[in-house]
Amino acid sequence: MAVPQVVIIGRPNVGKSSIFNWLAGRRLAIVDDVAGVTRDRMVHLQKWNERFFEIVDTGGIGVNDVDNLTDEIERQIQIAIDSADVILFVVDVRSGMLPLDQQVAQRLRKIDKPVVLVANKSDAPHMDVEADQFYRLGRGKLVAVSTLQNRNKSELLDVIADRLPDVEAPQDPDDLPEMKVAIVGRRNVGKSTFVNTLAQADRMIVSEVAGTTRDSVDVRFEMDGKSFVAIDTPGLRRRVSVKTDVDYYSTHRAERSIRHADMSLMFFDASQQISKVDKQLVRYISDEFKPCIFVVNKWDLYNTQMPTERWATYLRETFPMMSHVPIAFITGQTGKNVKTVLNHAQMLYKQSLSRIGTGELNRILKEIIAHHPPPLHKNRKPKVYYATQVGVQPPTFVLMVNMPKAFSQSYQRYLISSFRDAVPFPEVPIKLYLKKRESSDKRDDFGKIGKPRDGSELSDEFLPDIDESADSSVVEEYDDANEEV
Repeated sequence: MAVPQVVIIGRPNVGKSSIFNWLAGRRLAIVDDVAGVTRDRMVHLQKWNERFFEIVDTGGIGVNDVDNLTDEIERQIQIAIDSADVILFVVDVRSGMLPLDQQVAQRLRKIDKPVVLVANKSDAPHMDVEADQFYRLGRGKLVAVSTLQNRNKSELLDVIADRLPDVEAPQDPDDLPEMKVAIVGRRNVGKSTFVNTLAQADRMIVSEVAGTTRDSVDVRFEMDGKSFVAIDTPGLRRRVSVKTDVDYYSTHRAERSIRHADMSLMFFDASQQISKVDKQLVRYISDEFKPCIFVVNKWDLYNTQMPTERWATYLRETFPMMSHVPIAFITGQTGKNVKTVLNHAQMLYKQSLSRIGTGELNRILKEIIAHHPPPLHKNRKPKVYYATQVGVQPPTFVLMVNMPKAFSQSYQRYLISSFRDAVPFPEVPIKLYLKKRESSDKRDDFGKIGKPRDGSELSDEFLPDIDESADSSVVEEYDDANEEV
């Protein structure tokens, strides 16, 4: 299973980012009294009671919108619906219950996911009584906390850990559930024609008029005895031209479909240059760590003008962060190469569910670091003690190190690239976290220093000069706003 996500939501200025920083153990999100400071989602990997989970701080809304359940709050709640395993609904004890709290609570009543009601700014025990008013919201267990006074942090983390989903057994590759594929791209690139070819029926309205599909539509079909769900998404145009409500919600439905799908097919028109909309969609797919295939459609009409090698180079140069993504050239109208694309998509789906044993993982890591050690940081040697896989979809790894901030973004990219060359899932996104090792970790995962319990060897060179007085704080994340790779 993927690393569970704990999503923080609530109206502006209740202290969502303060809660995020408090749980993370350091300042990662900007905190300000002005509503709407947090614009993008922030993600932090937390470990508590031997469980890893991601804490997500969602963006707020602008000052002019604070009296309404605006589009940004709608988007925030939608993200929670789609991605959260546990929802932290944050309210403000000092301000009391406001109408916007009630509106958010009303939306959450429709969500079949665990909700923890976090009454923030309860700075003293006598204020916990004031927090009781929020029981009327009727959503989840209430925990009164204070980030300022550091009250009830352990209690909140215990409540979160109790509500995380159970750890699932590894998925049998031969017994996978039906794969959900998001068909995405700008307008009129042939997405609906592709879906109709798959379903062998005119399920979607196919027209030369751009934007015929206004909503995301699920189409179920079978191929070679396997079930699939193709999600045909609305075609997007440049954001500056998104003026109508229909176009606005089409954009968010397309993004939601990407989040909901197991993988994405990103469509390009062989007759058109890559556009800003294409770049926005690819960036969103990348940010969501979704497996992807670049699909160049209408190839039969334009293959003499631009050979496949030139198109592939064009895509690689435009999207260097997606160098692992395979490229397919198809003709949706005739069905040429359509089946090949679906077979490759199924292979990527299996890759995204892959796991690698701790011993093998650390053997690979040892070779990668030996080939190119991390450079010195302030005259200190960065050290990697061990690595472990903590999730799938995407494959997610945690490296326990002595100084997370010593590993630059370029070196993290080197680690990811080298992993791809050595692991059995080279074409899917890999998520990598660097965490400062807690003192209790020294022998929890290694029977002896330098020897994992599963028996694989790690030399003293790989684990040099272990400091027995390592910081034992719960989490100390690397810098650059906890950016994961």
